[in-house]
Amino acid sequence: MINKDIPLVDLHRHLDGNVRLGTILDLARQHGLKLPADDLEGLRPYAQMTQHYEDLAAAFGKFELNQSIFFDYEAVRRVVQENVEDAVREGIDYIELRYSPVFIAEKYKLDPMSVASVVSEVWEEVRGRLPVKVNLIVILSRHYGPEIVRVELQAALANRSRGVVALDIAGIETNAPGSLFVDHCRTARENGLHLTVHAGEWSGPQSVRQAVEVLQAERIGHGVGAKDDPAVMDLIVERGVAVECCPTSSVQFSMVPTYQDHPLKEWLRRGMRVTIATDDPGISAIDLPHEYRVLDEQYQLPNQAVRTLQSNGVDAAFLTAAEKQALRELAARRV
Repeated sequence: MINKDIPLVDLHRHLDGNVRLGTILDLARQHGLKLPADDLEGLRPYAQMTQHYEDLAAAFGKFELNQSIFFDYEAVRRVVQENVEDAVREGIDYIELRYSPVFIAEKYKLDPMSVASVVSEVWEEVRGRLPVKVNLIVILSRHYGPEIVRVELQAALANRSRGVVALDIAGIETNAPGSLFVDHCRTARENGLHLTVHAGEWSGPQSVRQAVEVLQAERIGHGVGAKDDPAVMDLIVERGVAVECCPTSSVQFSMVPTYQDHPLKEWLRRGMRVTIATDDPGISAIDLPHEYRVLDEQYQLPNQAVRTLQSNGVDAAFLTAAEKQALRELAARRV
């Protein structure tokens, strides 16, 4: 269960992986895009995860469907606004929305810098108006290669005063290891940005070690591969690195076969700073309250462990100490 006296946060949510089914249909109709189905239920199996996918190509096809509706900057604006509205509906107090400007811009040849500007414009518009605190993380999509994603780094730097608090390295690690992005991460740190890195999704513990030791990540996205090397898990504890744990996504995308194969309990036992997040809730057909139900139904975690996970999210947030304290005080007033 969610503890109302502790802030509810989501530190790992891809806004470009959280597009409403109704929005996909609506924008496709507006722009004359032929979809595989023309109603919500018919579209669902094409846009959302309906099973455990061992074929990652089939799973990633759902991202291509999401990508296909970013026709113009107004579509980008709508999706960002709806992401914030979804966070409010879920009762989230603080959320970090991450996105890849190149991924959003790619299909219809939008300008990645303009995409980033529109995302930050929405951040400016909702700030203080809606009952959720929002910050932004710009993704470097590693599969595009280190040269192409330099524009994403530029987008992050250009919008530091407009909601962007961190840089993320995301995408399948196999052919694009973290070592290709050392300079990008150094530049981000030197310019005051925090750093989180997707690591250990489909690669082993060496990917997580590289993210921590070489890229100097403050947080690790998923990190499931760390379970295969106790020394890497110890390293995470020693460095105080937080792990953004997305249980349902980890199962759906075959990082682990089942919930029970996920190392969440072991991580907690070792004292790792684990947080609970949603990843791509539109594609996974979940929300953050769902992931907290998973903690009870799949892991039978006692409430004290849930409280720890919830509190870890606040501690690991890319916020100032004063902002974290304000969140905690807000939650305390609810009870």
